Amino acid sequence: MRQCKGWRSGLLLLVLLGVWGTLAQKLPTRDEGLFQMQIRDKSIFHDSSVIPDGAEISGYLFRDTPKRYYFVVEEDNTPLSVTVTPCDAPLEWTLTLQELPEEASGEASGEPEPLEQQKQQVTVDEGTELFTYKGNDVESYVAASTPSGLYQLELLSTEKDSNFKVYASTTPESDQPYPELPYDPRVDVTSLGRTTVTLAWKPTPTGFLMGQPVQYCMVINKEHNFKSMCAAEAKIGADDAFMLAPKPGRDFSPFDFAHFGFVPPGKERGLTSNKISRAYPVKPKMSDIHKLCIGNKNIFTVSDLKPDTQYYFDVFAVNSATNTSTAYVGTFARTKEEAQQKTVELKDGKVSDVFVKRKGSKFLRFAPVSSHQRVTLFVHACLDAVQVQVRRDGKLLLSQNVEGVRQFQLRGKPKAKYLIRLRGSRKGASTLKVLATTRAGSKQPFPSLPEDTRIKAFDKLRTCSSVTVAWLGTQERNKYCVYRKEVADDYGEEQRRREQNRCAGPEMRRKSEKVLCKYFYSPNLQKAVTTETVAGLEPGKSYLLDVYVVAHSGHSVKYQSKLVKTRKYC
Repeated sequence: MRQCKGWRSGLLLLVLLGVWGTLAQKLPTRDEGLFQMQIRDKSIFHDSSVIPDGAEISGYLFRDTPKRYYFVVEEDNTPLSVTVTPCDAPLEWTLTLQELPEEASGEASGEPEPLEQQKQQVTVDEGTELFTYKGNDVESYVAASTPSGLYQLELLSTEKDSNFKVYASTTPESDQPYPELPYDPRVDVTSLGRTTVTLAWKPTPTGFLMGQPVQYCMVINKEHNFKSMCAAEAKIGADDAFMLAPKPGRDFSPFDFAHFGFVPPGKERGLTSNKISRAYPVKPKMSDIHKLCIGNKNIFTVSDLKPDTQYYFDVFAVNSATNTSTAYVGTFARTKEEAQQKTVELKDGKVSDVFVKRKGSKFLRFAPVSSHQRVTLFVHACLDAVQVQVRRDGKLLLSQNVEGVRQFQLRGKPKAKYLIRLRGSRKGASTLKVLATTRAGSKQPFPSLPEDTRIKAFDKLRTCSSVTVAWLGTQERNKYCVYRKEVADDYGEEQRRREQNRCAGPEMRRKSEKVLCKYFYSPNLQKAVTTETVAGLEPGKSYLLDVYVVAHSGHSVKYQSKLVKTRKYC
C-alpha cells in the first residue's frame, strides 16, 4: 500500500533534529483527508526546509543567498518528480542525493547517535549530484526509479531577490498536479481589429478527460510573454487579484486597465480573488500588465485595446482545487491602425454641409490660395452643440462648444493652413453648415443673430384664440418669418429637442403653418426687439411657434422653438 505522504515532513524534521535511526521504519498508511487538510494549511510548511510529498510550496530567495530544501525517499526503485518554477528572476538549482547511513537501514532499535555526529554525517558528505539547471524556465527532474535517501534541493538567485515555487512527488503519475497541455499548446490569434483581438487555444485534456476542475486565466501586457503564472503574478504584485469572469455568452469588454488605454481614469470596477468569490476595490497601479480568469472558454475576445499597439497574450490552465497552473505557448499581436479620417476641403467663401456622428469627429481643411491677414469662420450647428477646434499649422487657435450660429475671426498668416476638428456630442448626431473665407467685407452667407435666440411669450396677453410673443433682432436688416404648429398636450422637451433642426428653413414647412414674414432691424441694440400676435388659434390648444431669420443669400437660421397654450376659458 502507498506510504503516507502527510507524515513524511514530520519524519524529516526528526532526521534533521537527530533521530537518524528511525528513518527505516515503515510509515502508517496515509489519511487522505488529513493530508489534504495539511497541504492547504500554509502555516505547517511556512518557512520550513521540508518539501511535503505531493504538494506545491512557495518560497523566497534573497540575492546571492542559497536556500536548501529536503525530502526523503524511503524505498529503493521509487519514481521521483521535482519541478521548480522561477517567478521574478532566473534561478540556479541543484538536486543531490544524500544516502542514508548503513547503520540506519535495519529496524530502528537501540540508542540514536549524538546530535552533533548526525549533523556531521549529513553535512560533510556532499552527496551525488542528480540534476542542475540555470534559467527562468519551468524545469523538472523526472526519474522512473530512484534509490532511497535524503534528497537536497539547493536554489540560488544571482540577479535579485526572487519568488519561486517547488513541487516534489514520489507518485507523479497518479498525482498529476499540473493541468496537462494539449498536443498543440499554442495560443492562436483568430481575428484582429483596431481595438479587439480574438484568441483561441485547444482545451486541456485534464478537464474533460480526467474530470478535474480546470479554468483558464489570461495575462495581457505590452512588454513580453510570461513562462508561468507566478511570473506574471510577481510582476503585478501580491495584492492584485483576478478580474471577474464575464457573464455567459458575453466576451470580456469592460477592462479596468488604469493607465493602459482601456477605461477613462477615475473609474473603478470590482475584482475578485483567484477563486472568483468576493469583490474588492481596485487599487490604481502604473503597471501595464493585467490578468483575468474566463472560466472554461477556449475562445475569447479582448476588447477596448489601443489601435496600432503591440500586446502579448498568455493563457494558463489552472487547477481550481490546487491552484497549480500550466502555461500555454503565448502569442503577441499588434492591433490595426486607426482608420484614417477623410478630411473635407473647404473652398474660400462657399458653404459646406457636414455630418458628425454621435461622439464622432470630422476634420475640415482650409488652405487659402492667396496671402491673407484674417480668416472668418462661420459654424452653424443645426442640431446638438458641437465642439470646434481650429489649428493653424499645428498651433491651437480656439476650442469652443458651438450651439446655433457662431462667427470666429482668426488671425491670418502667409501660406498658413487651417485644420478644423468638429466633435459630436454624446446626445446625438450633428449636422452643420461651415464656411471659411479670407475676403474682407464680403457679404455674410448667414444672417446675423442676437446672443439670445429665445422667443418670449406674454402670459397676460394670452387669450383663447391668440398669443403674443417677442424676440430680439440685430442692427442688420433681416427678414423674419413666423410659423405655428398644433401639437399634443403631452408634447415634451425631449420631442422638441429632436425636432429642433436649426438648419431646416421655412421652405420645409407647410404653407398652412405660416403666420407672416416681416423685415426688422434697429440701429440701437437696446431697442432691437419686436413683438407679434399670432391669432386664429383654438381655445385650450398647444402650439409650437418658430421664428426664422433669413439672410440675403437665402440661408436661414431658426430661433429656439417656443411651446405655448391658449386659454381654455375666456
